[in-house]
Amino acid sequence: MNAPTTATPQTTADHPTTVRSVEWIGGLDGHVRLIDQTQLPEKLVYIDARDVATLWDAIKRLCVRGAPAIGIAAAMGIPLALQQEASADGNALRACARRAAEYLATSRPTAVNLFWALERMQRVLDDPALTDAADLRSALLDEARRIRDEDAAMCRAIGEFGEPLIPDNGAVLTHCNAGGLATAELGTALAPIYIARAKGRAVRVFADETRPLLQGARLTAWELQQAGVDVTVLCDNMAAQVMRAGQVDLVITGADRIAANGDAANKIGTYGVAVLAAAHQIPFYVAAPASTFDLATPTGDDIPIEHRSPDEVACGFGRRTVPAGVACYCPAFDVTPAALIRGIITDRGLISPVTRENIAARIGT
Repeated sequence: MNAPTTATPQTTADHPTTVRSVEWIGGLDGHVRLIDQTQLPEKLVYIDARDVATLWDAIKRLCVRGAPAIGIAAAMGIPLALQQEASADGNALRACARRAAEYLATSRPTAVNLFWALERMQRVLDDPALTDAADLRSALLDEARRIRDEDAAMCRAIGEFGEPLIPDNGAVLTHCNAGGLATAELGTALAPIYIARAKGRAVRVFADETRPLLQGARLTAWELQQAGVDVTVLCDNMAAQVMRAGQVDLVITGADRIAANGDAANKIGTYGVAVLAAAHQIPFYVAAPASTFDLATPTGDDIPIEHRSPDEVACGFGRRTVPAGVACYCPAFDVTPAALIRGIITDRGLISPVTRENIAARIGT
């Protein structure tokens, strides 16, 4: 394993408060640098992944998480893998890259961006024009970088389309983390908030803590605090009361996979938030790029749900809170039915109402 290092935040030029969760450092002989999100908010630590096993482990252990960021990391894993293949033979390089792609695909099953990104890398491998080994290596690295840069642009577009949905001095409730930590830069659910702030508008955020791994409390709150956004953390079971008190204007969450009919898989607990929002007549929005749509999956019933170790519930963060021997249930995601979603904010515009036909028209068939 590559040892983690503590470092200062690396920020974007136009949004200096938005950290980069994953990026490629150097040229063809470079490596993947990512924030170890398991260390936040206590420490900002970067992991320099110089081999595919380290990258796989970082994805599996949630050092890097969030569907877009996982996809970016996986894409960068392909040129990283080729550093271990000394052969100049194109067939040997392609075989090495395909083995790496198959291996990375086993890291996490629900986030569709992981597979979408690996499919894009596969198309580069399938290009018959790339007969020269050096050209193939360069093309794969270029494609991985392009995936990262395209995600940053998609997040900005999501922010621009979503910003008008936030009323003046509005309060947004979000669940889990769908900000810059989960993407290339601005995030999905947090992008409209960042854009509103950039335009000088006041926005308040309620961040559900998001049990059992507290991505809202640890990551969203940290990220928004870094950006100077007014953020308040709620225990997950406090959201209903805050809604009932009239303190929430709208809900925006991210998504890890969206089915063809608009059912959206996101971090466990999102479905409950959507039910609460409907009960209190608060608009519930999902923010996601086109790459998060899986039009080959008809409905949310067909989305595979990752189940994680029961220890994440029983003894999360090193302290046992459940008696030994008591069973714990630990799905990482749930699915929010399209009927509960007011609209899906995409990089191609707002989809509302959320129907199979409107999704096909906006995203493709």
